[in-house]
Amino acid sequence: MRTVTSRRLLALFCLFGYVGALRGYSLSDALAVSTPAAAGTSQTTSTAVSPSTVAAGNSAQAKPAAPTYADDPKFQKALTSAKEARIMVDERLARWKNANKISKNQCVECLHQIIFWQMHKLQWKDAIGSANQLDLIATTRNDKCFAEAQRGAALMHSNNDEPKPEQLKEAESSMRSALELAPKDANLIYLEGRALAMMNRDDEAKTMFQKYLDLAKMSDPYRTRAEHFVENPKLAAMQMAPAFTLTTSEGEEMSLDNMNGKVVLLDFWATWCGPCKESLPDIQRIAKKFADQPLVVLSISIDRDDIAWKNFIAKNNMTWPQYRDADGKLSAAYGASSIPRFFTIDTDGALQSVKVGSNSDVEGEVKKLVKKALEAEKKKAKESERTTAGG
Repeated sequence: MRTVTSRRLLALFCLFGYVGALRGYSLSDALAVSTPAAAGTSQTTSTAVSPSTVAAGNSAQAKPAAPTYADDPKFQKALTSAKEARIMVDERLARWKNANKISKNQCVECLHQIIFWQMHKLQWKDAIGSANQLDLIATTRNDKCFAEAQRGAALMHSNNDEPKPEQLKEAESSMRSALELAPKDANLIYLEGRALAMMNRDDEAKTMFQKYLDLAKMSDPYRTRAEHFVENPKLAAMQMAPAFTLTTSEGEEMSLDNMNGKVVLLDFWATWCGPCKESLPDIQRIAKKFADQPLVVLSISIDRDDIAWKNFIAKNNMTWPQYRDADGKLSAAYGASSIPRFFTIDTDGALQSVKVGSNSDVEGEVKKLVKKALEAEKKKAKESERTTAGG
């Protein structure tokens, strides 16, 4: 059993959301690193940055002439090598760095990719340096915006996701600069709101989240969360679990931000996973034991075979909500690269613990959060009674 700290996991899935590595990679992936997405019956959104939308209002920009290094056979070979399919992340990053070195640090495409993979690997300091380099050579609004946005995002993860005041100030400044280039990018507005909330500039944070709501679609899975942030900006400074909306095997729509004050236990598993089968009795016991308490247990299978999955949940009487992550987007958003993996989320939607492997003390974590939720319910009921009596 392995426990992963909530701050490191937030960093992981904050960036697994940007990272398109699990669905194949192209330059457009590096540019569209955080556009809220909705696919099929599952929607997940990360709080990353999406300068790609800048291009939509700047299509008339003149296309820059090809740089001189582009014709260098050595550079062309390095570039082709960096773009090869099925390369491990470390090797791909090394190849992009090599191509950029040959260009004498003048390759904009290389720097986009380098930043992308450095963010993926949680190399915040390196990503900040690469973003600074891109900012120096960028000639288009799109590239300038990308550099500022990624620098801001990386700075917000500084110091183990507890950025110092000066780092937060610099992050907010970078986000603001990016917004000057892309004033209607909802994702940048959302991140600017988070930066302001982390700086205790609550009124300004509220304004940003309201702007986000003005731009976001009604189907945006982060919409409800932004509404909560408008009401209480302090929540935006917490380590929030990635929002999602999905439809279970029974046809029930579930949204993380509409759990009505309940604790949430996410269980990532698969029918072919031995340790997952070992953990199944524990999840069954938790689902039964806390059935009448403020807890939602959601099992998320990464099975590809729909029939095998449905047969397994029926055979094993898995009567709590079940979902098959067919496209892998929810697993990627949560960084569930190994299973079984368990996430406990409190009533505010904040991540509290992540445990990996069988024999994890999941019930202990759930018990603490459910107790806290029950105490909050009692307190709320008493306050309501006093208000009614006073009225």
